Amino acid sequence: MSESLITFLGIYFLSMFKFIAGPLLGNAAGYSIWEIILVTVSGMMTSVFVFTLVGSRFKKILELRVKKKSPVFSKKNRSIVKIWTKYGEVGIALISPLVLTPIGGTLILVSFGTKKRKIYFHMFWSALLWSSFFGLTIDQILQIPFFGRLLG
Repeated sequence: MSESLITFLGIYFLSMFKFIAGPLLGNAAGYSIWEIILVTVSGMMTSVFVFTLVGSRFKKILELRVKKKSPVFSKKNRSIVKIWTKYGEVGIALISPLVLTPIGGTLILVSFGTKKRKIYFHMFWSALLWSSFFGLTIDQILQIPFFGRLLG
């Protein structure tokens, strides 16, 4: 297998679980902004598709295995519900790549009963927005002489 294909697949699989890995590693691999966007969005959307399809089953399995009575209104749950009530699907999709990871954001949207079509749409534009932003920002930061020498 070609070394460039192995690099692409590695960045792709890491982007499925941790979004920021795509722009960081894509830039380190010397990818153009379009290649960074492609690998990051495709990685995130793969995990969105997988966990949208198996999300409700995953939730039921998790509920059966976790019998410990944890507080329903933990600090984390309250923040998620606050974002949901104030901004809805758009808010969850917007913060998913930054805070929740693609998997976490998808499972939250599934648990709130969002339609699959809407989940795909909102997570797609969020992935495009953040991969473009991080891809361009990281590239610009590395062009600053101090950071270029430090990180390059």
